[in-house]
Amino acid sequence: MALNEVHISSLVVHVLPEHLNVVKAQIEQFDNAEIYADSPEGKIVVVLETAHQGFITDTIDAINQLPNVLSTVLVYHQIETEQSLQESNLPKTTNSQVEGDV
Repeated sequence: MALNEVHISSLVVHVLPEHLNVVKAQIEQFDNAEIYADSPEGKIVVVLETAHQGFITDTIDAINQLPNVLSTVLVYHQIETEQSLQESNLPKTTNSQVEGDV
């Protein structure tokens, strides 16, 4: 039985600074991509949420093919399954102490 997976990853896209806004608009057209930050130096932080790992590599390749993109680097990748997502929504029963409490 296959588990439903969600792949969450982040990328840093480096573009020619004078084309930052154009490239951002192009990246925003991808269904699975969200821009979280950018810098005047031409760096864009993109978060992807996809159904499988192949979409990540396909999206990286597509972004790399955009005009004025210098590089795209994967910096984070996490896989969540439907089961782990359901478990994370369960009430927590652990106790914690603040430093100094007894």
